[in-house]
Amino acid sequence: MIKRILLSTVMAGVLLNVGVQASTEYNIAKGLAPVAKGQSISTLKDFQGDFRILGSKTYQTDEQAKFSPIDYAVSWGLFAEPEIARTISVNQYDRFLNWKMAKVPVPQKQAMMMVSNMHIIPANPKIAKQITQVKRGDLVRLQGDLVEVKDKDLVWTSSLTPTDTGDGACEVFRVSSIQWIEKVKG
Repeated sequence: MIKRILLSTVMAGVLLNVGVQASTEYNIAKGLAPVAKGQSISTLKDFQGDFRILGSKTYQTDEQAKFSPIDYAVSWGLFAEPEIARTISVNQYDRFLNWKMAKVPVPQKQAMMMVSNMHIIPANPKIAKQITQVKRGDLVRLQGDLVEVKDKDLVWTSSLTPTDTGDGACEVFRVSSIQWIEKVKG
């Protein structure tokens, strides 16, 4: 009987340690400071803007989920106008974004600068809750900074310009404030 209780206690301790390790690794995604060995987050540039949400995708199992639990497909400028944003269809997968429109109202190069995939990192626990509340069609004002995240062998660096496209062109955006300018009903 004593052996069985002791073994159960040891197993519970092992399970607790595993839970603590996983919890610590995901501190940044929860809006907390990095404490896991080898993790850091560095500010590259202040960033803010008003963005129309075209879509969002949550992540839990990829390596970046430890930092960014959600990506936003967003538009701004002319493409944030509701009648234009409604015509943009998006497909988010594996931290990438594909988007299309039946009729693009501006030259393609200009259009590419008004749609982006943003990897969202919450700056605090309150923001960690708020970032999951956005809906397609919402217009939100996001403030924070573009960052570089390091974790052991991973270096994940934000784009610093809206004119680039392809792999590495996304913003790695630590959001410190989110305000709804327009909220979709429902």
